Amino acid sequence: MKILGLLRHAKSDWGQSDKRDFDRGLNDRGRRGARVIGDHIRAHGVKWDRLLASPAQRVKATLAEALPDTTPEWDERLYLAGTDTIMEIIREKGGDGDTLLLSGHNPGLGDMLFELVAPKQENALYDEAKVKFPTAAYAVFELDIDDWSELRTGCGVLAHFARPRDLDAELGPEY
Repeated sequence: MKILGLLRHAKSDWGQSDKRDFDRGLNDRGRRGARVIGDHIRAHGVKWDRLLASPAQRVKATLAEALPDTTPEWDERLYLAGTDTIMEIIREKGGDGDTLLLSGHNPGLGDMLFELVAPKQENALYDEAKVKFPTAAYAVFELDIDDWSELRTGCGVLAHFARPRDLDAELGPEY
């Protein structure tokens, strides 16, 4: 069994109209949400063997706030990647460890729910996550594979799902 974590970047700053999408950072609410979800990730207890991430500024800022003691491996292909690309990167770069955390963007990360979880494996967490995979959402999948190269459609169960608004009521339902 392998454990895959997905972390979407926190709320970006749309007020930075002078910047291209790739270079937008986080707004104040995003920085707060990133810290809240980072505390949760550490408390959740999975020790991540590897962290793969999009090099977009909002992902970098999310990880700096949420997991400042980690060393991400940046992969440009993760910028706005779809599920085919995300699956390819995981197969290619999963490595020898049993746990892998990946940080990036929607719609690709949210669509991974539909890619990884077979209909017979859907559960209450899945039902909640499929409605919306919001900014700074964190999902953990248990995968029925022995090697990352075996990653395939329907091989997972959603074992954990958290959003900043679940952890800090002030971040509210619109987060």
